[in-house]
Amino acid sequence: MKKLVILLVLLAAVVFTAGCTEESQENSTNLQENQDINGTVEATESGQNTTLPETQNESSVVQVTSLEQINASLKQGPVLMKIGSKHCGPCQAMRPMLKELATEYSGKATIVSIDITESPDLATYFDIVYVPDTTLIMGIEKGEYVYLKEDGTLTKDRLQAKIRGQMEKDVYTKRIDLALLREGKTHH
Repeated sequence: MKKLVILLVLLAAVVFTAGCTEESQENSTNLQENQDINGTVEATESGQNTTLPETQNESSVVQVTSLEQINASLKQGPVLMKIGSKHCGPCQAMRPMLKELATEYSGKATIVSIDITESPDLATYFDIVYVPDTTLIMGIEKGEYVYLKEDGTLTKDRLQAKIRGQMEKDVYTKRIDLALLREGKTHH
């Protein structure tokens, strides 16, 4: 049943996304260890299994395959999360801009990317319908992610905080700067 739900979510994402094609998703990761029965996020304290891939450096876009990676990144500051697919043209077009943002905000904010074809459980967890899908995560409160809305307020409703469509770099820069300002940090 769970695989059918994942397949339906992925099919919906593919159907509603320009430039994307369907691909088999036999490699699915189980998020049960990262969420409890209510679907809440565990903020890990020990650092165990939360390290970022060794191939990533501070100025790279982090390829995320688990909630633990997001949780580890949140310890460093805000996380700009782009969810897409390697078969999605607009998603691929965003890659150079995301890399620039990762370099510019190195050490202050983390830029992460999730591929729904490689991590269908994350697509289900974040209720992805269209890609690219981008939000900025500020932290974890009472087991749920807290997102930054465009007006600078916080919400646990990711859909209210979505950065709509494929935007210009300045849209993302403004959102990240707003997040850093809320944390008492500055971009430069």
